[in-house]
Amino acid sequence: MFEHRILRTDVSGMPLEWVGYEEAVRYYYLEQVAYACGSTLYQIRGGYNSVTGQRSVLTLNSIIATEGARQALLKGRIGYVPPLSNPTLFRRDANVCLYCGKRFRNAELSRDHVTPVSRGGFDTWNNVVTACKRCNNHKGDRSPEQAGMQLIAVPFTPTHAEYVYLQGRRILADQMEFLKSHFPRRSPLRVRLP
Repeated sequence: MFEHRILRTDVSGMPLEWVGYEEAVRYYYLEQVAYACGSTLYQIRGGYNSVTGQRSVLTLNSIIATEGARQALLKGRIGYVPPLSNPTLFRRDANVCLYCGKRFRNAELSRDHVTPVSRGGFDTWNNVVTACKRCNNHKGDRSPEQAGMQLIAVPFTPTHAEYVYLQGRRILADQMEFLKSHFPRRSPLRVRLP
């Protein structure tokens, strides 16, 4: 019933995170919601007022802006690097092995270090790509050039707005438009999205 998550932003509209309906209700209860936009997702019905007999109803939209989000200042700064995880890495690369170009399920993929860690490479967004297990095993502890393999795309570090998109599951059209408006103009993700 509550399958869609709500996009939470700060008051300036900077995307922060996805929240469930329970957490959105908490923001309303704490009077931290500055405004809401997007489509109506849910109508949450509460208890009855003992004096008026009226039932409380809270309408939850697909996007809410909350006050007091100091974390947005950090996430919007130049040099901010979102945490790296395999699910977001695989989503960044559209579940495509960046060596053979085939699409795979998450269970069939692995994180490959373009410059192997054993050769001074780092576990950072700009040095990791999605690779099928076969290609990763073939490449082994070598650079792509040494292994005779070629990358089909250049790895990149997502901005925070791109990272929020990468974490989303069932993103609604209005949420996607909102997020896309925060992507850099030359974002590789813009090419893939409608």
